[in-house]
Amino acid sequence: MAEILMSIKILPAEAGIDLDHIKEEIKNSLPGEVKLYKMVEDPIAFGLVALIAHVIIPEENPKVMDDLEDALKSIKGIGETQVIGMSRLG
Repeated sequence: MAEILMSIKILPAEAGIDLDHIKEEIKNSLPGEVKLYKMVEDPIAFGLVALIAHVIIPEENPKVMDDLEDALKSIKGIGETQVIGMSRLG
């Protein structure tokens, strides 16, 4: 069973939002088939910091990407998400 490593840029709704809280919300709201590989902060400008979430999803279930997107959009404090990379693992 092949997996996909997907990198998602997550922009907060505004500068100054508690990123630790958003990180916890992301971890707690991931759909069951999605595994969090790592999450890093990416400073943009003027105090705005994006999060880059690297997640592993199963290749066989394309619906899981929609479920992941819906889960991220439901988190208060997230303004925008963008897939910035995908790589097939094994």
